[in-house]
Amino acid sequence: MRHLLDIVDLSEQEIYSLIEKAQDIMQRPTKYQDVLRYRKVATLFFEPSTRTRLSFEAAAMELGANVIGFQSAAASSTAKGESIGDTVRTVSNYADIIVMRHPVEGAPYAAVLDSEVPIINAGDGGHNHPTQTLADLLTIYRRKETFDGLTIGVCGDLKYGRTVHSLLRAMSRYQNVRFVCISPKELRLPEYMTEFLRDKRIDYTETVDMEEYMSELDVLYMTRVQRERFDDKNEYERLKDSYILSESKLTTARADMCILHPLPRVNEIAKEVDMDKRAAYFEQVKNGKYMRMALILFLLDHRNDPTQFVSLDHTADRCRNPKCILQFESALPGLTRTIGTKKRCYYCESLI
Repeated sequence: MRHLLDIVDLSEQEIYSLIEKAQDIMQRPTKYQDVLRYRKVATLFFEPSTRTRLSFEAAAMELGANVIGFQSAAASSTAKGESIGDTVRTVSNYADIIVMRHPVEGAPYAAVLDSEVPIINAGDGGHNHPTQTLADLLTIYRRKETFDGLTIGVCGDLKYGRTVHSLLRAMSRYQNVRFVCISPKELRLPEYMTEFLRDKRIDYTETVDMEEYMSELDVLYMTRVQRERFDDKNEYERLKDSYILSESKLTTARADMCILHPLPRVNEIAKEVDMDKRAAYFEQVKNGKYMRMALILFLLDHRNDPTQFVSLDHTADRCRNPKCILQFESALPGLTRTIGTKKRCYYCESLI
């Protein structure tokens, strides 16, 4: 069954097809307003969300579908100790497709082991957020008309920034793309992401200076330092305002540079930047709804298509990442998959 757990679950051609579909929805919304009449979309949000949850619910409604679900773990039977697998197997009887957000890394990967309907990963801890990346890609494409040859700066929390991880995976498939990774040393890209970039022979630079490469960027992707990902609140307080983008810091930036942010923002983009023609983050929000409409249609149309086979191996040496779903659900099997040349946890990609 087709699911979307990671942006690389979609081929380059499928992404272009989703972009074309999203743009057609923009231009001819009435054509799509009842195409999912009598279908149901379940939104299982175990973690707070504004844009992603409402975007999916608006997307489903504009396609004519009904929406069921919950907005927090406390409102679900997981608060009583029910496993993710049992929750998903139950909801599979009520809905045609499930959208799932969870604070624990790898939770949607666990969910697909038991689901009888397509699962969309709407964010799992600090791991992946593929549907935000679809919004990012549509915004970049509409601004730049290409994905090839771009220099993309990603700034802020790159360690726990699931939106950054998904964007790097997506953009790494295009020609002559270069990344500039701007973060404090404590929030650099995790090892599994730097290994991914090296394996793909992607040109990337790590720096702590936001302005050092500003004049070279086609896209600047800002992220907030995420309080909810820190175990040490003092470290969060020390790092939270590491980067604040203001008009003065854009003086060397290209006139057509595109400024993105997955939102919500805290202090990392000054309000004055909102009026800059390069600011595209609220446009990005709207694009997210259209890409999610296109994605829901795609997965329902292709739910039984063969997908890329991923070889999984059982292991007795369970993942030790404290943020992995295996630490919270002991009944889940220890599974590994080979990524590059190394065995990694199936759920969170930590090295085994």
